[in-house]
Amino acid sequence: MGARRRRTGHDWKLLTESCTALLERLPELVDEHMRQLAEHSPVYGEFLPYDQQWREAEEAMRIGIQTMSAPRDSPRRDLEYAEEAGRRRAQQGLPLELLVHAYRAAGYLVWDALMEEGAAAGQEPERLVVLMRSATMVWSAVDAQAAVATEAYRATEMELRRRTDERLQALLDALLEGQEAPGLAARAAAGLDLPERGPYAVVVLRSERRESYRRPVEGDGFRFIWRMRADCEVGVIALADGQGLDGVARALDGRCSGPGGISPVVAGLAELGRARRLAELALRTCPPDATAVVRLDQRMPTALVVSQPELAGRLVSDVFGSLLELEPADRAVLLETLDMWLACEGSAGRAAGRLYCHRNTVFNRLRRLEQLTSRSLARPRDLIEMTLALDAYRLS
Repeated sequence: MGARRRRTGHDWKLLTESCTALLERLPELVDEHMRQLAEHSPVYGEFLPYDQQWREAEEAMRIGIQTMSAPRDSPRRDLEYAEEAGRRRAQQGLPLELLVHAYRAAGYLVWDALMEEGAAAGQEPERLVVLMRSATMVWSAVDAQAAVATEAYRATEMELRRRTDERLQALLDALLEGQEAPGLAARAAAGLDLPERGPYAVVVLRSERRESYRRPVEGDGFRFIWRMRADCEVGVIALADGQGLDGVARALDGRCSGPGGISPVVAGLAELGRARRLAELALRTCPPDATAVVRLDQRMPTALVVSQPELAGRLVSDVFGSLLELEPADRAVLLETLDMWLACEGSAGRAAGRLYCHRNTVFNRLRRLEQLTSRSLARPRDLIEMTLALDAYRLS
């Protein structure tokens, strides 16, 4: 307790004598301090053994009392100790308000003891006067110690939180990369407050289309944990038992600009690596101009195509070989007509309405497409080849 002010040599001598007498009573003061803390809150006794608390309180009070009577230009050992105590208490997990209360309580205790010393020295009334003049100095010291301890506590708490966040992010990244290590999933589950086993899915959003949307954190019984990467944004989705992907798609709709891919459901944290790869595969089924977040289980044929780029290239060449030799505008019209006809489930009339042309125009374009590809849209196998070739062409 030791901010110091100008004082005469005589005042300093009387204050030093009072502090020396106080140091002789230090053990009983510490005992009383510990009793008061325990009476104020049982938490003090839960975070640290009594003997260790007693020793640290004794050192803090001794340094504070010695600093009160130290020369004005001597180092502020009380503030150095307060900084160390603030860091220590943050690491130990003592609530900040209890740390500040301990400093205030110690200040009241020391001040009362000083007044008792002055009153006991009845033959020296000027000693009491000197001590009363020291009141501002004593309480300024207590305030400074509490402020330094608080600042150190908060800085340490922030650093500990940052380290914890980094550790948890590293665990989550390891799971998303599919790393296998003993206890990895269990550590991540404990740190993230998630079940190790249970339904999970992963969503991957393409980074170049990322906008300032507020990503969903929870909804419809599930929870999102987002990770930013250089080329994408990854979301781990913890689903409730029996929860499917329909609710996930609804939560993402309008909250993510897309394009993106959602994996199938996996059975636990240890399978997040596989889920991420499948979500990335779903994303690869989205053409460059796409804005939707799609589910892999609804894009399986296209996913098969994009997962084998060499075979996809050969499929495009084999099916659309002659078509690719046309002028770009002519080729685009024929492929757009095929795409719309497929989207309209083979209805030329509906396709014509969307293309703003006559249904006979649609038939004529499809017949020309059949001639160029040597395939018939009426034969199931040929239709499958042309559909997959169209997907491969658009995605290339």
